[in-house]
Order: sequence, then C-alpha cells, then structure tokens
Amino acid sequence: MPELPDIVVYLEALESRIAGRRLEHVRIASPFLLRTVSPPIAVVEGRTVSNLRRIGKRIAIGFENDCWLVLHLMIAGRLHWRETGAKLAHRQAIAAFDFDSGSLTLTEAGSKKRASLHVVEGERGLETLDPGGLEPLDATRDEFAARLTSENHTLKRALTDPHLFSGIGNAYSDEILHAAQLSPAALTSRLTSDEIARLHQTTQTTLLDWVERLRAGAGFPEKVTAFREGMAVHGRFGKPCPRCGAKVQRIRYADNETNYCARCQTGGKLLADRSLSRLLKQDWPRTLEELEAMRKK
Repeated sequence: MPELPDIVVYLEALESRIAGRRLEHVRIASPFLLRTVSPPIAVVEGRTVSNLRRIGKRIAIGFENDCWLVLHLMIAGRLHWRETGAKLAHRQAIAAFDFDSGSLTLTEAGSKKRASLHVVEGERGLETLDPGGLEPLDATRDEFAARLTSENHTLKRALTDPHLFSGIGNAYSDEILHAAQLSPAALTSRLTSDEIARLHQTTQTTLLDWVERLRAGAGFPEKVTAFREGMAVHGRFGKPCPRCGAKVQRIRYADNETNYCARCQTGGKLLADRSLSRLLKQDWPRTLEELEAMRKK
C-alpha cells in the first residue's frame, strides 16, 4: 500500500500536471470504485483543480467549487499519467480522469477491488475521511510522545494505526523501527523517554529520507511498491541486516508481515510467529543461536 513518502511524491507529480488545469471528464470502469452518490461525480467535471492534499494514505484533489475527489489506492491501486483520452483497455484499468493536460488513470491489480473514490464537499466532507492520525513530519517530540503513549499497543501497531499516526504503514514502520533499534513487539507504555525521543527522530528522518530517494526518479512515479531497493529490513527476510549482518527475521499475520533484525532490535530474541509458534510449541527457538542450531539438524 502506498504510504506517506509514496503519496507525497505522487502529489508532487500531480501538482505539475493538473494544478490549475480543467477536469474534462471522469470515466469509471469498475462499479466497486465510487463509494459516494452525493454529490454526483459530475460536479467536478468542467472544473479547475485548485488544491492537492494528502489525507493519511489518501490523495485529495480539490476543485474551484470546493468539491473534492479523494482516492485511496489501498494495496494494489496505482496511478499513471497518459495522453488525454487514454483508453481503459486493460482489465486492471478501473478509472480515468481526463484533464486538458492529459489523463490520470487508475489501475488495480488482483481480484480484490479495494481501491476507493469518494466525492465530498468542503472541509467537513474531508474530515469524514480523515482518521485523525498525527502528522509525523510536523509533530514535536512531546506531541509524538503523547500520541504514542495514549494507548498501550506494540510499537508496530501504534505506528501503523491511522488514528494515531498519519500515513505510516507496514513497510515504513519496519524501516523506522530498525533505524531506531527498537522491537516491533515492544509496548508503548514501557518505553523510556530516551527510546521515545529516538523513535521520534528516526520516524522523521526515515520518512524524509525516503521522500528524497523517491524524488530522484524522473517523470511520473510508475514503480510504486512496498518493497524498495535499499530498504534495510522490509521484504528482506533471510537477507543480511545492513547494520550487523544477521539474517532478517519476519512475523506473518493475515495479509501483512513484520520484518526485523533480532540482533539489532530484540537483543537476539526471536519474536514468536503466531502460526509457527503454535505448531512448534516448546520447540519454538527463542534466540538466533537456537534457530541456527535447529536449521543444522
């Protein structure tokens, strides 16, 4: 799922292409995409783009009549910039927004249609789609600490909760926690003030670093993925940690996984994978050394 750095770069690319331009027509090929009926989508056709904004992991496009198109790409949705009137020939192509400067098309891979489009009016309409998470790049250390400790969760859950923090998901939370050398399973209520300060700093530096890295690409961002070359741990299960060389570990749950370095983040202890630990029970390895010994048998 595109997260804060990806959405920022998307918005910057859109700024140069559609800001001040007129939206001529909206074409929707998937009946699952549009989630609102009032106001109708026709209210933005023929209107000029006056504003672009990120709301969590959503892209909001504002028009001169104070109506907004709000896109949530979810896991498999991606944006593309094409010539005006580009055909929606591929089955993954689910919508096109035809501006007088070109066509913004939306594709969604896979059979699960989760991407969404809302049409809302004004700030009140936008507020209904905003989970209320703190903007991590704007937060002071005290603001960050207050939000982090407002509920007792694991660090992984806290960072990825959109009601607590805005725009951070599975991929960048792994990178942030590795940079901070903190366990994804550590409880927020048990962090020291120094650990919170370190997490605040690494949250901001990691997100800003990835915004800069993604900006380096030329043209419209086409290769948006959760698995980036240069990531320290996310998507790197079994590969060496760039800091200490130990193999990156993972915990799988539902459609997500957590990637971490046991040596750097958990004092060498392996975090229990829910399904595997239930299967192995007492044989579940507790340390990297026990894991290596098990693999040699």
